[in-house]
Amino acid sequence: MKIKFKHQQFQLDAVKSIVDCFAGQPNEQSRFTLDKGRRQKPNLFDYDADHERSDVGFKNNPIKLTDDEILANIQAVQRRNGLKQSERLKGRYNLTVEMETGTGKTYTYIRTMFELYKTYGWSKFIVVVPSIAIREGVLKSFQMTEDHFMAEYGTKARYFVYNSKQLHQIETFASDAGINVMIINSQAFAARGKDARRIYMELDDFQSRKPIDVIASTNPILIIDEPQSVEGPKTKEALKVFNPLFTLRYSATHREDYNKVYRLDALDAYNMKLVKKISVKGISVKGTSGTESYLYLEGIDVSDKHAPVARLEFEVRTKTGLAKKTRKIRTGDDLYQLSGQLEQYRGYKVSEINGQKNCIEFTNGVTLQAGDVQGDVNELHFRRIQIRETIKSHFEKERALFHQGIKVLSLFFIDEVAKYRQYDSDGNERNGIYADIFQEEYLAVLNEHLSLFTDDPYVQYLNSIQVQDTHKGYFSIDKKSNRLVDPKVSRRETDSDDVDAYDLIMRDKERLLSFSEPTRFIFSHSALKEGWDNPNVFQICTLKHSDSTIKKRQEVGRGLRLCVNQNGDRIDSSVPGIDVHDINVLTVIASESYEQFAKQLQSEIAETLSERPKKADAGFFLGKELTNARGERLEIDEMLAKKLHRTFIRQGYVDDNDHLTDDYFAAVDNKQVVLPEELSNHQEALIELVKTIYVAGKTDLTEDERSKNIQRLQPNHNFYKKEFQELWNQINKKTVYTVQFDSDELIQKCIYALDHKLQVPAVRYAIKHGEMQKIESKAQLKQGEAFVTRETRSEYVHHAATSKIKYDLIGKLMDETRMTRKTIVRILTGIKPSTFLLFRKNPEEFIIRAARLINEEKATTIIESITYDVINETFEADVFTQNALRGQLGQNAVPAKKHIFDYVVTDSKNERAFAQELDTSQEVSVFAKLPRGFFIPTPLGNYNPDWAIVFKEGNVKYIYFIAETKGSMESLQLREIEKAKIECARKHFAKLNTGKLKYDVVDSYEKLLEIVKA
Repeated sequence: MKIKFKHQQFQLDAVKSIVDCFAGQPNEQSRFTLDKGRRQKPNLFDYDADHERSDVGFKNNPIKLTDDEILANIQAVQRRNGLKQSERLKGRYNLTVEMETGTGKTYTYIRTMFELYKTYGWSKFIVVVPSIAIREGVLKSFQMTEDHFMAEYGTKARYFVYNSKQLHQIETFASDAGINVMIINSQAFAARGKDARRIYMELDDFQSRKPIDVIASTNPILIIDEPQSVEGPKTKEALKVFNPLFTLRYSATHREDYNKVYRLDALDAYNMKLVKKISVKGISVKGTSGTESYLYLEGIDVSDKHAPVARLEFEVRTKTGLAKKTRKIRTGDDLYQLSGQLEQYRGYKVSEINGQKNCIEFTNGVTLQAGDVQGDVNELHFRRIQIRETIKSHFEKERALFHQGIKVLSLFFIDEVAKYRQYDSDGNERNGIYADIFQEEYLAVLNEHLSLFTDDPYVQYLNSIQVQDTHKGYFSIDKKSNRLVDPKVSRRETDSDDVDAYDLIMRDKERLLSFSEPTRFIFSHSALKEGWDNPNVFQICTLKHSDSTIKKRQEVGRGLRLCVNQNGDRIDSSVPGIDVHDINVLTVIASESYEQFAKQLQSEIAETLSERPKKADAGFFLGKELTNARGERLEIDEMLAKKLHRTFIRQGYVDDNDHLTDDYFAAVDNKQVVLPEELSNHQEALIELVKTIYVAGKTDLTEDERSKNIQRLQPNHNFYKKEFQELWNQINKKTVYTVQFDSDELIQKCIYALDHKLQVPAVRYAIKHGEMQKIESKAQLKQGEAFVTRETRSEYVHHAATSKIKYDLIGKLMDETRMTRKTIVRILTGIKPSTFLLFRKNPEEFIIRAARLINEEKATTIIESITYDVINETFEADVFTQNALRGQLGQNAVPAKKHIFDYVVTDSKNERAFAQELDTSQEVSVFAKLPRGFFIPTPLGNYNPDWAIVFKEGNVKYIYFIAETKGSMESLQLREIEKAKIECARKHFAKLNTGKLKYDVVDSYEKLLEIVKA
């Protein structure tokens, strides 16, 4: 199985951000005479034409732009990406890209190489990494993406890992005309060892040349992976010897920002669902001195069939002595009796089990929250609890994802190899204590799951795996000991297993993703660092004390990447019928409470968000550019910025310090944000802009795993009711759409729209006059706040805009509109000369606005001419049964009597209120929150309606209703794409309608009744 790669806009944006910094640079190839060194025995037959060619080397063409031109390009990119603009070039030239762990940083910089080669002819690249582990990960990425980039660009990159004993590769690097990449870890040129010095030495086996001289002669582009781990003072100096054309720096946690041109930080990645959601299962020791009664509250099970039940571990007297047992406990149970009358549990009678608060109370006043451990707990038993919870979380996730073809992996970090693997005096391998505990707990949890199923393929899968085969370990010490220990040890049969385990994790991640490979649980030394990751790690458990401030982010980072299925397809937002964060959830089994873990992780992440704005004041809005779904741009000038700020104050959206308030977030949730009239067409864009403000505690990047006490939702009797089955049989039919329109008619519509609607503003520049009054602090100077603006004015360029940049007008419009070159040419040759002359006035704006008008005409034509036809396929009922729905009672899970599940899991307050009104309505017979697996195909992506409702026959016009709920019915407040999808849905359901079915968009239950009773 091979992981597949796809176009992801955020990665393309990051690539474009680098390429555009050199806009205007000619695409040329530079050659030079390659120093071939001294030959010991010249041969006359060598001196032919081929020899002449072999002396030719290829280097990166020098940058022809001036520093001012490059700075202007960088500033243009920074404006486009909403970043702070560089006032000067920091380094000549350093460009910084910030990308969150798990978002494909390595893929992005490899693609950047291909684009720089394609655009400017630059072909020599050196990737500098901080460690062997990351070096191996980068090499693996080159291997995995080779075919993908060959298909994209029609060429391959030659890549190799620098080895001081294989210097012929440097010769090829310099003499080959194509894309050449050298991967090198910093120790290879910045350490003190003999191998590190070889790169600077004249070597006999390199024809008396210095390797560094040959490398430097190519003017390579340096790409530094994780510069915060590479760039010590000594390494920084050493990097200069490479004579780089410029340096690109990629990381999620930069210590220094040089000309940052792209940012995708933790907040962006989480909000855009580009990484897994983080769920924490904390374990907190509550024991006080003198307390001997051991208790561990695993969790609370909630059901509408019976009162909440606690899963509690406590000590029980057995025939062989005391043993810790987990039991299901109900209100009124007495632990003194259940333990076999152990004195330590006298007075521990259950007075209340609270499913909403997730806690248990005893008559003696003791209260435990889920995850609390009380009493004398030694470290070994604490680790047993962690291992057990990891296995339980693994099985829960695996059961839900197995049928979707997704392999689930769990990763344990430990601090000592001997705790997992030991060797006896004869060198034979045996389990360490953690491996023994794992096997005991695994078999106990496995037996629980086997008893729940019969002919399920998942059970057959579980039965096919032996416990000793399902866990493997990688420790750096294993590989070393294979070389150094007694020969008897090296001849052991099991030695190859250690090598295979290394292979699985580091070099063969695809094999580990396959169901045919039994390994599901990985044990690793805590030395496992950045770069050693696998997309299908769903559980991470640290069986050691986390003693470093950066380790939480590092360890969590190992599992952030979105998972892939058995076909190698990544499960992201492009996959129909899913919510990315329903499937992609990373569970961390922590060695502390949820609150402690989350607080430290959030604070570590907050440090990386320090550059984000904190206030919604006029200064934040000023100069920002908003683009709506139609491509219309609006720059916020000083007057509009002040008006926006005043509106935020009047509406209570900011406090006295201009920090966003709960009122603002409530207005966003309810889609009732009040804005100045000038922004009526750009509301969505403005809300997206405000999301860039960092508000501590507002975006919960972590959730409490134990709070999800509504699990395993399965259809109840309402699902099997005749009324619901009749509705389901009406709507479960699949359709396909056809779009048929006259191309000539569309071209004429586009020509008419451009001639009558296209307006291109002249290039405008702003003149600001300011003065420095006084210097209050160094911080004020650093932030550029010492100057005060006195007056501003705008001037327009009235003559044609000139630039060194050559625009591919047809190509750009093809990219923006997805139309063929022939169609674009017909449109451009059909418009009036006066319309075409607008291109000279402002080329960038012409392209943007012309593309927007063409797209509008195309979208209108598609929606007007789309037709749906029913095909001989249906959605199966398992879209309801194979779900990953989980909820928290009192939060997003609402108990319901008329719903097809016992609880409705909702996405917003508006949905919760709607569900509660449906459940209490006398007119409603049964209803369902439709699963994401049920969708309607449209040209703009799949569409998922919200609700299926059956009304009681009698005084309603429509018995069956499919509803889409929106916070507001104002058409301008619905995004263009959303409106188009809704129009497609109307045509889809119209095709299925038998007279009893109705589809519509409503904002309340009252609106729904108004329609069905019409």
